[in-house]
Amino acid sequence: MSRKPNGFSLIELLMVVTIILVIAALAIPSFMRSRMTANETSAVASLRAIFTANTTYETSYGNGYSPDLPSLAGTPPATCAGADLIDGLLATGQKSGYAFTYVAGAVIPVGAPGCTPGAVAFTVQATPLVAGSSGQRSFCIDETGVVRFDQTGAIISAPCGASGAAAVQ
Repeated sequence: MSRKPNGFSLIELLMVVTIILVIAALAIPSFMRSRMTANETSAVASLRAIFTANTTYETSYGNGYSPDLPSLAGTPPATCAGADLIDGLLATGQKSGYAFTYVAGAVIPVGAPGCTPGAVAFTVQATPLVAGSSGQRSFCIDETGVVRFDQTGAIISAPCGASGAAAVQ
């Protein structure tokens, strides 16, 4: 009488594990590139949202552009100190692997009643939290509405439009 084996041999298990490791080694870099691309796309969309919110802020309050990111966020009812135009996560300055830095330009001499004086211009930088991991490129936008990028992930020198950085299409 011969016995039938009731399981897998050690060689068979090692072969399966090896095949799984090879597949994972091929898939992980592709996944990382996809994640970086998604983070970069989110950063560009966030910059465009900040531009739109700033344009709405200027029109709504007659106070120039927002003095800072938190003034564009807030909860209803909207005021010039909390306009409820962007989400609170973006107002913290970090979202989807990117850090956002808002720089207001020259301050308007006389602001709207009850409001902190706004600015005549603004620049927003989006830089990867970990260059090469959370994103590869850095981005900026100013009051012109053109999103520009730097391939190295470095901060784009101000002003955004005069830095020589390429425009995002």
